[in-house]
Amino acid sequence: MEQGVFVVAEHADGRFRKMAYEVVSEGRRLADSLGKALTAIVVGSGIEDTASELGKYGADKILIADDPALKDYATDTYVDVLFDLVKENDPQVLLLSASMQGKDLAARLSARLNAGLAMECIDLRLEGSNLIATRPMYGGKVWAEVAIAGKPQMAAIRPNVMKVEEVQRAGVVEKVSVNIRPARTRLLEKKLEATKKVDLTEADIIVSGGRGMGGPDFSVLEELAELLGGAVGASRSAVDEGWRPQSDQVGQTGKVVSPSLYIACGISGAIQHIAGMGTSKCIVAINKDPEAPIFKKADYQIVEDLFKAVPAITAEIKKLKA
Repeated sequence: MEQGVFVVAEHADGRFRKMAYEVVSEGRRLADSLGKALTAIVVGSGIEDTASELGKYGADKILIADDPALKDYATDTYVDVLFDLVKENDPQVLLLSASMQGKDLAARLSARLNAGLAMECIDLRLEGSNLIATRPMYGGKVWAEVAIAGKPQMAAIRPNVMKVEEVQRAGVVEKVSVNIRPARTRLLEKKLEATKKVDLTEADIIVSGGRGMGGPDFSVLEELAELLGGAVGASRSAVDEGWRPQSDQVGQTGKVVSPSLYIACGISGAIQHIAGMGTSKCIVAINKDPEAPIFKKADYQIVEDLFKAVPAITAEIKKLKA
């Protein structure tokens, strides 16, 4: 018998990511609509102590798959564990985050389960017991509403889109046994950058630079981003030039972001870039070219040299904060 709504809560470095709270909050809303329980699944190693935190965001139950073999993410192993849990519990709806890891998991898991999957969802609703997802298509040119077939009905939610709400529930933690099967892939080495930067996919404010930066000196953007408590992004052109690392790339072939505020500086607005930031709540574009395509998407357009406009904005914000 179907057991309501299940969500997969993503974590890193011993703490839940913001997108985990988003997917749990959305799961709570759907579970309430169905009149059923919400169960969160957490997969990893050494995660039992922090798992109960999800109860604050609406989880009735939290299933913990905790094993040393799950310390580092590996697609084969994680999919095996989740497949077993889903088959055993038979959820009606299964939600994941549309992060790099979440999309990797969701696609493989839906194939194993022979279940329908809507990716990069920006809205979910129920028509009776049927899950209807809204998701961008064709590089963000259109929004499609799709009905999800199969069982469970699966959706991967775009980070920074769904509202996080604290709705205290029991949050009963249950540790489950896991069957770790031999994997066809194994982790050879992990290299991490020592950085305090905000992850682009979770940043509420992003200041991005493109070819108009003219070189690798992004200090004018970094100062504004730091002042706003945001992160610095880049277009593919800037990354291809070697001005910024690939991890900073926003776009269809980079990271898909949905911040509250996106400031595009010296970015023309190629469709691939728009596809990666088009769902931002407020877009400010700064470009010398009044015909730049980015202006068609922007809420506020500034036709000016970014090296004049950005310092002026920074100076005004400093005055307001003084």
